[in-house]
Amino acid sequence: MRQLTPILRVIMLIAWLLVLLPFQILALLFRSGLAKQIPMVFHRGVARVLGLQFDVRGQIADTGPILFVSNHSSWLDIVVLSALAPVSFVAKSEIAGWPGVSILAKLQGTVFVARKRAKTRDSLAAITGRLADGSNLVLFPEGTRGDGNRILPFKSALFSAAENKDAPDAAPMVQPVSIAYTHLDGFPLGRRSRPRLTWYGKMRLGRHLWGMLGNGPARIAVDFHQPVRLAELKSRKGLAAYCRQVIADSHRGAISGRPQPLPSRTMIQRQPAPPGIVIRAQVT
Repeated sequence: MRQLTPILRVIMLIAWLLVLLPFQILALLFRSGLAKQIPMVFHRGVARVLGLQFDVRGQIADTGPILFVSNHSSWLDIVVLSALAPVSFVAKSEIAGWPGVSILAKLQGTVFVARKRAKTRDSLAAITGRLADGSNLVLFPEGTRGDGNRILPFKSALFSAAENKDAPDAAPMVQPVSIAYTHLDGFPLGRRSRPRLTWYGKMRLGRHLWGMLGNGPARIAVDFHQPVRLAELKSRKGLAAYCRQVIADSHRGAISGRPQPLPSRTMIQRQPAPPGIVIRAQVT
């Protein structure tokens, strides 16, 4: 893969998209369960073409629906999470108007939400409805993309979508996920070199995409943390604080080269977490 030129990679990605696109359209038209699986196949192919290697720890919750809560520092986050789990995303409404990107987002069932506070209720209703239908959703609560070196504050408003006042035990599971871009071309990434993989601020998407197409192999650490329900943390703000803490701790350990043990359920009560068994996987 390392010898692939950017142009060859573009050709391979377009060909891969054209092969799977008709199947996804048909799956959506006939409401087939394959509509959730085909995006996984697509993004695993994208990861292979781009030379992405995943160091995965933890297990994906087996009780659905799941609201995944993740840090966000690159468009690559979409590829990473989609390659590992059958998910759709919660995205800002502006993306619905982006040429090309909006089509792919809609084909994967993205929920578009407005960032205006006055529209929060409508956004919550859209997310709650999709979770009730059994869809797994990914929420990026930072509200923007970070630089990949630190975790930004979490906005808690949309965490209310995981609440079920009538039946707290039947509420959707919330699973924090941390993503850290750790290596490129076999070398650890530092604060200044990490933007070769992360995309944030006013960086131009086209330029970043072209740079990625010319990169060598990249390694990405992905930790699936202990799933919880909102009722266990008492409030949406408590849930947001818990998710941010475990994600920030895990992310800090990954980029420093000193991964920490994954937190267990006992950390919800602020008790020390025992050393856990690490489960590693890799998409090749």
